Amino acid sequence: MGFAKLQINNGTEPALKAGIWYPTDAKPSSHSVELMEQTVAEGTPVKGHGLPLVVLSHGGGGSYASHYDTALALAHAGFVVAAISHTGDTYDDQSKVLQLWRRPQQLQTLISYMLQDWPQHELLDINRIGAFGYSNGGFTVLVAAGGVPDLRKIGPYCRIHPGQDLCVALKGANVDIAHLYKGVPASYGWAADPRIKAVVIAAPAFAFTFTRDGLTNVHIPIQLWRAADDHHQPNPYYEETLRRLLPQAPEYHVVSGAGHFDFLPPCSTRLAAINPLICKDPSNFNRITFHEDFNSEIVRFFSEKLKLSPR
Repeated sequence: MGFAKLQINNGTEPALKAGIWYPTDAKPSSHSVELMEQTVAEGTPVKGHGLPLVVLSHGGGGSYASHYDTALALAHAGFVVAAISHTGDTYDDQSKVLQLWRRPQQLQTLISYMLQDWPQHELLDINRIGAFGYSNGGFTVLVAAGGVPDLRKIGPYCRIHPGQDLCVALKGANVDIAHLYKGVPASYGWAADPRIKAVVIAAPAFAFTFTRDGLTNVHIPIQLWRAADDHHQPNPYYEETLRRLLPQAPEYHVVSGAGHFDFLPPCSTRLAAINPLICKDPSNFNRITFHEDFNSEIVRFFSEKLKLSPR
C-alpha cells in the first residue's frame, strides 16, 4: 500500500490536512502516522486505473489518521482512500466542534480535490465513491448521504437526559443548552453529496437529531455499526434511532462486548499513555481480533456496493 500526506486549499479557511492510502507496486517500510506505525510505501505511484474511492471522516477530537487500519485494509483490497482532519474538531483544535455543518462541507471539499486536483485523479472512477464515518464522522457521512438533522433537538434531549456524556460535556463547557441552535433553521447548511454511492456508519453521534422526515432522502446503501456496551452514546437514542427511521433498512451490526471507542484501531503504547480513555477496552473484549472482522466487513460491503472485482 502507498501513502501520502496532503494539504488541501479550503478558501479563506486554513488548509485541510489529509492522508491518502492506495494500491502500489513499490516496496513498503515502517512509517509513523500520528502516534501509530504503518507499513506503507510513501509518495509512490498508484497502481491501477478506474479505482473506487472511499473517504473517511473521523470522530470528535480525531484526525485523518484515526482509522488508518481501515484505510490500509481498503487500499490492500484495491481502493484509493482519502481521510481528512476536520479543522475545528481535531485533537489539537476543538474551537468549532459545535459548528457541525462544517464537517460535511469539508468532506465535499476533499472529494472535489480527489476528483479534480489530486495529481493522479484520472485513475479514479467518479461513479464509485463511498464514505466511512465514526461518531461525529458518522453524523457527517449521514448528512452527505442525504440526511437532514435538526440540531434544535439537542436542548430538549439534554433536559431529559442530563447525565448522558454529551449533555455533561456541554454543561462542562458552559454551553447554554436552552438556546443551543435555537435560531438555526432545521435545514440550515445541510447538503447531500450525490457523488457518494454507499456509506459505512459506526457509532453515529447526534443520531437522535434525525427524524423520519429528515432521513427521507437517504436512499444509498448503509452499513451501520453499534457497540453493544456503548455508554458514551447509549442505546436506543443513536443507532437504533437510525435503524428504525431510515427509509431502507441498513445492514446492521451489533458488536457484543464493545464500547464506543473500540471502533478506533488498537492503540500503540505511546497513544495509550497519552489518551487512556480511548484505549482501554471492556473486559473480555479483544480489539485486535474485532478490527480484523470489522475491516473485513467494511471491505466486503464497499466491494459489493461499489462493484469492485475480487483481486
